[in-house]
Amino acid sequence: MRIVFHDLTVEPQPWLAQLRLAFPGADIALWQPGAAPADYALVWAPPQQLLDEQTALKALFNIAAGVDALMQMRLPPGVPIFRLDDAGMAVQMAEFVCQAVIRHYRELDPVEADARGGHWRQRKPRRRADFPVGVMGLGVLGKRVLAALKAFEFPLRGWSRTPHAIDGVRTYCGPSQWPEFLASTRVLVNLLPLTPETENILNRDTLSRLQAGGYLINVARGRHLVDADLLDLLASGQLSGAALDVFRQEPLPAEHPFWRHPLISITPHTSARTLRDESIAQIIGKISRLEAGADPHSLGGWVRTELRY
Repeated sequence: MRIVFHDLTVEPQPWLAQLRLAFPGADIALWQPGAAPADYALVWAPPQQLLDEQTALKALFNIAAGVDALMQMRLPPGVPIFRLDDAGMAVQMAEFVCQAVIRHYRELDPVEADARGGHWRQRKPRRRADFPVGVMGLGVLGKRVLAALKAFEFPLRGWSRTPHAIDGVRTYCGPSQWPEFLASTRVLVNLLPLTPETENILNRDTLSRLQAGGYLINVARGRHLVDADLLDLLASGQLSGAALDVFRQEPLPAEHPFWRHPLISITPHTSARTLRDESIAQIIGKISRLEAGADPHSLGGWVRTELRY
């Protein structure tokens, strides 16, 4: 068995070492142009040359949950493609979104600004019922976020392309229920995958449909959001603020107006990071099952023909 690895964002040697422990007889190496045909490739944002040259793959593993980079490339025909299914990211995303929701609801940003200015100012408590939270995308991450938010007793909403039933959550699906979902939401959390259909989905029309004082939390992809539309809606008072963890260009350029906006909270794409040990264990398990003859469709994280959200 031969495995090639390509991810320029991580130190590769720990990945290679753990894979070699799991498959002691295998040839496991970093991908190089012209490399011999491999059975499996583990990649993040690979060059097109890798995909073109590796014509004998049994499966391609994306070293992250988001596969939007791969979906824009010319893929090997008929090769199963798998993304990470949680791998420690769900709990990180849940804690990040919960803190962002609570920070907005409890007005902690202005409270901390008061403290920095030496002002002792108590604010009138808000009604939890006035802050329904709507989650866009009901995959592994979306469901985990909603499960965590239940503990704080906010009214919960969820929207996805296909129907889902989630205890304690009012769910909506498809284009026909999209306007109703937005109108029922005050705090909007985006966890959609990036596809041609979802690019620019956070635009003037969408965000204007939120309840008065709407608040955006974007932890999916920067290209979901039309930056200028968000700035205009904040200026008009239609929206009360935003917590942004992802951006069209990363790192966010120093001249971008998001940096200086008093109603925008910025974090450096850190809401849910890939955890190496959990990721490698998941990939090893799937390769082992494939080598034993498992049907690729029976393994979690299958994304070869479509994205589900």
